[in-house]
Amino acid sequence: MLTSATELDDVRPLTKLFRALGDETRLRIIALLSHGELCVCHVEAALGLSQPNCSRQLGILKSSGVVDSRRDGTWVYYRITDQETEAVTNVLAVLTKTFGTERGLRVDHARLKKNCGPDACK
Repeated sequence: MLTSATELDDVRPLTKLFRALGDETRLRIIALLSHGELCVCHVEAALGLSQPNCSRQLGILKSSGVVDSRRDGTWVYYRITDQETEAVTNVLAVLTKTFGTERGLRVDHARLKKNCGPDACK
């Protein structure tokens, strides 16, 4: 049975999402961003990442359309972006709801709150 181009277009956004989230570090980043916009330095500190590794992982998430960024002076802030398809929105909603039950992700969030106050980037 042949698959039409339209049917493939329906699954491509989900395929991009799952490829982007197919890495523990990127899942941990999304878990942090599910609480709101964060500066790169916040993500680095919360996850214990080097700046190049953090930027690389955020770049993958951005190129897949999962996150977006904005620049404020020398700082770059990331957030989960509004998704173009309902399927991707729904998958991300289910993931972010379950993040709070995962011990490791709760530890990341606690580290974020401890180390990164509102003026950490200034």
